[in-house]
Amino acid sequence: MSDLKFNEPILVTRPLLPPIEEYEKKLKEIWDNKWITNNGPLEREFQAKLKEFLSVDNIELFVNGHNALEMAIKALDLTGEVITTPFTFASTTQAIINNGLTPVFADVDPEYYNLNPDNIEDLITDETSAIIPVHVFGNPCDVDKIEKIAKKHDLKVIYDAAHAFGVTIDNNPIAAYGDISMFSFHATKVFNTIEGGALIFSDDDLTYKFKALKNFGITPDNEEVQFLGVNAKMNEFEAAMGLINLDYVSDSIAKRKVIYEKYLECLSGLENQGKVKVLRPKENVKYNYAYFTIKLNSLDEKTHLFEKLPEYNVFPKRYFYPPCNEFPAYNFDKNTPIAKDISDTILSLPLYLDLTVDDVEMICKIIEAELK
Repeated sequence: MSDLKFNEPILVTRPLLPPIEEYEKKLKEIWDNKWITNNGPLEREFQAKLKEFLSVDNIELFVNGHNALEMAIKALDLTGEVITTPFTFASTTQAIINNGLTPVFADVDPEYYNLNPDNIEDLITDETSAIIPVHVFGNPCDVDKIEKIAKKHDLKVIYDAAHAFGVTIDNNPIAAYGDISMFSFHATKVFNTIEGGALIFSDDDLTYKFKALKNFGITPDNEEVQFLGVNAKMNEFEAAMGLINLDYVSDSIAKRKVIYEKYLECLSGLENQGKVKVLRPKENVKYNYAYFTIKLNSLDEKTHLFEKLPEYNVFPKRYFYPPCNEFPAYNFDKNTPIAKDISDTILSLPLYLDLTVDDVEMICKIIEAELK
């Protein structure tokens, strides 16, 4: 064991951080401008560059992804029930509940862990107003099937794309699907603005509403409070980090791909033996290599690895455990067996820019030793 133990902790992720000198230059601009929030010059510059980078028409920035998702739901005036996935971070469910709506959980597909379109229609009632799927681990949902269902039943679709920055489907931006897509720029994501988030949307008229909703409901033209809003504005410090990281994120994703492929190589033996299953991106998808996730054969095996790896100074993450419909804070239907099985048996392994291929080899040797 001592031969395989890392000297320093290997965490599941570390943030993309630019050279500190570049951030200091942006800080100097903030001090010179004397403008730190409320639609500042760096935020406006970041918004324009991000729109170009992602090849989208409409984008609004927010202080974080969760507030962005809450405002997306609010802007569409949804009512009643929203069909969503139990296999996601707590934010997705809480954004629905915080808007006075009821989440209805459909089970997920066993291959990519996304909301399974085949399970949606049986849950649609007269109270259903929308579908909120999640592109889990950056792998896109079956957007075509979801769109057909939404059109058939006149439902809105908001994608939680927190993990999916830069992902494309058949060369189309992932945000081209649905009515609205929410992106998180949290420190743990492939692209970060420290905290931060964005909404990308097709309806030009939503721009006015989003600008108001994130500023206490105050409309941008006449400064009247026409909506019930919140304080969800991105600040200049976040925008500064975003502007710089935008120059580094493509190279970062390329390096993450190398790490990802090294994991595939090193775990191929265990996979061939049926001891682990690796989640791979879809063939028609340009992936961002946001996560590297393995599925074990049982909860006991997952728990064993989760508890043993820290002894080697390796710290995986149980994304997402338990499923949202099993949280003590809620009392919802728990009839989603596939989501339950996935939650019980998967682990996300360390994956970040500074991780080396030698580190990956050692992590995989540890896993192999513990799964004998």
